[in-house]
Amino acid sequence: MTTHPIARPPAEARAAAAPAGTGHTATTGVETQERPPVADTTTALLPYEPQSAAAARRLLRTTLHEWQLGDLVEAGELIVSELAGNAAKTGCRGSMAVTVERVTDRSVRISVRDSSRILPCLIDAGPVAESGRGLALVHHLTGGHWGANAEPYGKTVHADLRARPARPGPA
Repeated sequence: MTTHPIARPPAEARAAAAPAGTGHTATTGVETQERPPVADTTTALLPYEPQSAAAARRLLRTTLHEWQLGDLVEAGELIVSELAGNAAKTGCRGSMAVTVERVTDRSVRISVRDSSRILPCLIDAGPVAESGRGLALVHHLTGGHWGANAEPYGKTVHADLRARPARPGPA
């Protein structure tokens, strides 16, 4: 398995690379509101192989612990596994881009960009189906805050994960 180093582009490069309003947002999930500027981003290029889901989980786990968002790791690992696993099944060549963006102090956007233009859709898998439940899990874990953007040479599937507010302690 070949992995590429993690890239952390400067904020100016991120802003220039993704101007607001570009691309088409699919209706495969609940649309999210315009995001505030990204505070930090981690990206890794991974091959289209099933083993890349494990590398994506390691990237997410390390990044969330670094950002002191350990309470998002379990749900985040399930989400990134599903997104990277789906990208690996596309039959594309080259590499997928797995990105973890810190959107606010308590929320992140997990995204996977691949070279397939086929957009994911949420299906109702029956009780005996052997597959088809992954996006339903993503939908549940994100409270419906996920979607896909069609791009000229592929797509990006993203999921927004928010930490629960701290519970007030006893007075």
